Order: sequence, then C-alpha cells, then structure tokens
Amino acid sequence: MRTDELEQRLGERLRALRIQRDLTQAELAEAANVSLGALKRLERGMGSTTTTLVSVLRALGQERWVDALGPGPSRFNPLDVLDAQKKRAATSDAPRVRRGRSSVS
Repeated sequence: MRTDELEQRLGERLRALRIQRDLTQAELAEAANVSLGALKRLERGMGSTTTTLVSVLRALGQERWVDALGPGPSRFNPLDVLDAQKKRAATSDAPRVRRGRSSVS
C-alpha cells in the first residue's frame, strides 16, 4: 500500500471514531488544541504532523493506537555497547599475518 493510501485510511478511521463519539470537527479540533484545518487535512489523509495526530488521539482517548504501531523499544544497557566495542577492538588489535608473495617465473 502506498503512503498516500495509508494516510487516507488513517484519516478515515479517525473520522469514523470522531463521528462515533458524536463530535464535530470543530469540537474535536478545540479539544485537541489543533486548528480546524489541521484536523480536516488529517481526516482527509492530506498530510499532517505527528503532533497533530497525537493531539487528536489523546483528545479521543485513543493513545493506545500508538502501541499498535509495533513493539516497544527494548531496554538499553550501555554495558552491552561497551562489551561490543571491546570485542571489536580485540579482533582489530590482533596481529595480522602477512603472506609473502611467491614469485613464479
């Protein structure tokens, strides 16, 4: 699916949710603290900022949509990075074996 198709699909779902909640675009825009034009563009799939999307999701009580985007980040352990750097340094510091050229005449 193309990007514009996905944006349109997202907008359609947001519009359906707004209508299900019996809200006008003006009411939702005010609740989300976004401009009416920004909400209209979002619902039409005409491009929007992530700030507008998140604000609208929060106003609709649908923050969980963000969780549906994929798995959360894994825990970051800086010691794992240090260990990986040490391993790379150990393999790059190893003496290199030079092979002489054989001369074939």
